[in-house]
Amino acid sequence: MNFEKSNAVETAPVIEPGRNGNGARRPRTRTALTIAVSVLVVAGLLVHGWRTRARAAEAVRAETDKLAVPSVIVTHPQLGSGQQEVVLPATVQPFINAPIYAQVTGYLMNWYVDIGGHVRKGQLLAVISAPTVDQQLQQARGNLATAEANLRLSEITARRYTGLLKSDSVSQEATDAAVGGYQANKATVAADEASVGTLEAQQSFEKVYAPFDGVVTARNTDIGQLIDAGANGGPATELFVVSEIHTLRVYVNVPQVYSSLIRRGMTVDLTLPQFPNRRFAGTLVRTADAIDPASRTLLVEIDVKNPTGMLLPGAYAEAHFALPAASRVYTLPDTALIFRAHGLQVATVDRAGKARLINIQVGRDFGTTIEVLSGVSPSDRVIVNPPDSLVSGEAVGPASASEEGGAS
Repeated sequence: MNFEKSNAVETAPVIEPGRNGNGARRPRTRTALTIAVSVLVVAGLLVHGWRTRARAAEAVRAETDKLAVPSVIVTHPQLGSGQQEVVLPATVQPFINAPIYAQVTGYLMNWYVDIGGHVRKGQLLAVISAPTVDQQLQQARGNLATAEANLRLSEITARRYTGLLKSDSVSQEATDAAVGGYQANKATVAADEASVGTLEAQQSFEKVYAPFDGVVTARNTDIGQLIDAGANGGPATELFVVSEIHTLRVYVNVPQVYSSLIRRGMTVDLTLPQFPNRRFAGTLVRTADAIDPASRTLLVEIDVKNPTGMLLPGAYAEAHFALPAASRVYTLPDTALIFRAHGLQVATVDRAGKARLINIQVGRDFGTTIEVLSGVSPSDRVIVNPPDSLVSGEAVGPASASEEGGAS
């Protein structure tokens, strides 16, 4: 056996650090480059993540700031026309309206005209039976006849005594007594004549006549009803109501703001709900020439001809006044109004995009729009539907669409 070969120990080659398998030294540049690239990649990822988060935070802040500024719709005040029609509620009343009362107490014997009846002046409306007045008149006439008889006798006596006094056949005293008796009887006759005249007048009141041409609008009595003239302190009985309706009086309370534009003689049109497509012309004939301190209105009267009786007294009507407009009036949507403790206001947007609350004076209300007499100008940008929390100086963002076309 070959012991030399068997005892030989095979050992693995030892590679020194920095060398390759062939014993050659590896280059250090490659390792450093790999590390540098790894560091740069990690740094780039960190920078990219930071920038992404920064941009997202900036976007959130910008969006938050944008949302914090309320977006509003604005409009411009529109200049009103030179003529304005003011429509006001009106009350139609008869030209003459007279309740007919009894002036004598008794029972109603008969009535001759009912409601809706057209009557002429002096036409008999009713007859009242008043036997007490009749008896008093008969007694007064008897007293008058007695007084007249006594007067004639005293006149004869006084004339005789006066003639006898000339021949001293009677004394002066007796003559004076006879003349005095004649004067007293003469006064008694005058008093009894007055009593008879009074009772005759009361008896004439048993017949009730129409005081003027008109129509009976109420009848408040019937046959057999006790008629009280109010002589005993009780309420007088209203028998009829007669109204003259060929001309009607229409009363309107005109607000103080329009009082200076009211002129006597101006034409005012009336409309009534039962005649939706018709207008009735009237003439303003008089005003109260004073402002009512309770309502701050001027009471005016308009006369309207009503020959056919188409218009009924007591009806509700609307009076249309054609008035010259104020020098500068504007219209705005009613949704632009702000009701606060400082009075009526609107909100405008200035050049800096800040809201400004301004007080205004309003005129007529057209329903969806309102007339503004003072406080705004055509160049103002007025906010429509302003937020309840809006205050002066607050930043707002007007919508661009309404900037171009306006809101209505």
